[in-house]
Amino acid sequence: MDLKFNKNEDFNKLELSDLKTKLIKVYKGGGDKNNEKHKTKGKLTARERISFLFDKNSNSIEIGALAGDEMYVEHGGCPSGGVIVKIGYIHKKLCIIVANDATVKAGAWFPITGKKNLRAQEISIENKLPIIYLVDSAGVYLPMQDEIFPDKEHFGRIFRNNAIMSSMGITQIAAVMGSCVAGGAYLPIMSDEAIIVDQTGSIFLAGSYLVKAAIGENVENETLGGATTHCEISGVTDYKAKDDYDALNKIKNIISKIGDFDKAGFNRIKAEKPISNPETIFGILPTLRTEQYDMLDIIKNLVDNSEIEEYKQDYGKTLICGYGRIDGWAVGIIANQRKVVKNAKKEMQFGGVIYSDSADKATRFIANCNQKKIPLVFLQDVTGFMVGSKSEHGGIIKDGAKMVNAVSNSVVPKFTVIIGNSYGAGNYAMCGKAYDPRLIVAWPSAQLAVMGGEQAAKVLLQIETSSLLKRGEIITEEKEQEILQHIQQKYDKQTSPYYAAARLWTDAIINPLDTRKWISMGIEAANHAPIEKQFNLGIIQV
Repeated sequence: MDLKFNKNEDFNKLELSDLKTKLIKVYKGGGDKNNEKHKTKGKLTARERISFLFDKNSNSIEIGALAGDEMYVEHGGCPSGGVIVKIGYIHKKLCIIVANDATVKAGAWFPITGKKNLRAQEISIENKLPIIYLVDSAGVYLPMQDEIFPDKEHFGRIFRNNAIMSSMGITQIAAVMGSCVAGGAYLPIMSDEAIIVDQTGSIFLAGSYLVKAAIGENVENETLGGATTHCEISGVTDYKAKDDYDALNKIKNIISKIGDFDKAGFNRIKAEKPISNPETIFGILPTLRTEQYDMLDIIKNLVDNSEIEEYKQDYGKTLICGYGRIDGWAVGIIANQRKVVKNAKKEMQFGGVIYSDSADKATRFIANCNQKKIPLVFLQDVTGFMVGSKSEHGGIIKDGAKMVNAVSNSVVPKFTVIIGNSYGAGNYAMCGKAYDPRLIVAWPSAQLAVMGGEQAAKVLLQIETSSLLKRGEIITEEKEQEILQHIQQKYDKQTSPYYAAARLWTDAIINPLDTRKWISMGIEAANHAPIEKQFNLGIIQV
């Protein structure tokens, strides 16, 4: 191994170490003190509940672990958005679990909490996965009610989705393991079956204090909406559980009896590990997002037997398109080539840039994968489409639009991995969040922005200095550098993968070595939902 490889490896493993350190803190939810207080009530933590439900020694993936990261600081923060979402196996059946974390502001709903719950339901709907709600929440976080209550993608959308999912035949099971109040009380009751834990679970539209204020009635919460009330008097819930373990075992029993599902029929054979050692990814990936590397070297560490059959290998070279397998599943891979290449005219083409010929190739490849019912995997390290008079005269906008059209209308499941840059329209063409990937994850090396930091900072500097000059201020070279540095720092923070993950622009930041697991489980989930639409590009300019 050369010196550059070793430097890359050291840098990328430090980045991974930073991710692991941040996740360890996040996994504690509201912190050690709040966790201990929670357990004194005889309750398991949200993560313990999920762990007990999942089959032992089985794979699982977590959606939005970093949601809310460094957000709502003035309100004390909201680790993981105050709700845990994981996909895993119960009695070998793939399910998605949504568990309120009552150690974070008593499980109250922040704006990001609502967004994360909706993302969980979206995954369930797209893949027709059974969904389990472990309810332990004080309801909407009132100081921010205007950002969580009234809009289309806010709190109420969840109950609308409950109804839609029920009509689709998607299994929904709810266990009330703590508070379940106000509008939130509809969630378990709009599920197929509801369990409530005796003495710790409660469901009511208004608690005892509000009842007293509203109608003058004196009543205790347990009498108002405890397990005995709802299992013996109101009939609101279906099962009474003596404790958390009993409730979780009841869920397991229900899941164990669910019938088989109709399959989409994606091709899978016996899985093979890559021949290349996946650990070499850390040495291949450069320390700077502007440096070149061969994306094929990355791909060979992700696919079975390190084999990829390239489509149009010598055409449109800044995009790699090819067929391979990941954990036995057949996939179509579209990846940005990050090294400088030459086209047929011996002209130099920049790595990470999408040219007209590359966009044309990708459009055709997407159509082929849709015809063959092969899931698509996008590996992003893209700076955008090629600009300049030559590209404009050659119709780069038209060719880019064709690619965006194909990505938009693709009916096979899509999965996106942001490895490095994810800038501007390149993000769109390579199946960014707006283009409905079933799962979208980032490596610690990722950067998301409308354009690269250096270019953006220079543009913003011109705007800022122009504004200051109009006000009659004198801009010295030192002042200009000060402004540039301030802009650069702010912009760099916003391009960080953590900034994106906090806002759920991605589902997770992952260890690159877990990429195969994420894609494999994603395709397995997608296999639960037969494709019902035909691939149709509509009207495009040829």
